[in-house]
Amino acid sequence: MGNRLSKIYTRTGDDGSTGLGDGSRVGKDSARVEAYGTVDEANSCIGVLLAADVPEDVRGLLVRVQHQLFDLGGELCIPGHAAIFDADIEALEAQLDHFNEDLPPLKEFILPGGGEAASRCHVARTVVRRAERAAVSLARLEEVRPQPVRYLNRLSDLLFVLARVLARASGHGEVLWKHERRR
Repeated sequence: MGNRLSKIYTRTGDDGSTGLGDGSRVGKDSARVEAYGTVDEANSCIGVLLAADVPEDVRGLLVRVQHQLFDLGGELCIPGHAAIFDADIEALEAQLDHFNEDLPPLKEFILPGGGEAASRCHVARTVVRRAERAAVSLARLEEVRPQPVRYLNRLSDLLFVLARVLARASGHGEVLWKHERRR
């Protein structure tokens, strides 16, 4: 276990810089800080989702995902560190297949909604997509292993499927986009 924080403020970031996990300092607006900061935001969105009424199997999965997102943020915060692996991505894919199995095929686009938990899941999904974009932007500038980007891509897909599951479980159902409304 690393250093424990006994004092929350240090004043070292007052100049617009922050410390990375390897001890180096970068601007708070750097691509690396944006990437791991957005992963942290996605993790917080999942925490907000977990504050809603969520089935136990979904809850257990999302708590595991929160731990992995914390690991992923650590990987992005420490240049050269590896914390997300192919097995993590494969486990997401297995869960994606499991939860998608009982859903009817999509014939229309789905709008964010479908009850409180499903709506919160859609917000988490969109923030994970933004985290993925931030990780891709970072990878264009600095060395980033492909696993974090792949993990975020699969996680956003999983959250989409879970939003569908949660909308159905709540009794609200999915909110379908009505493209013909403009005719």
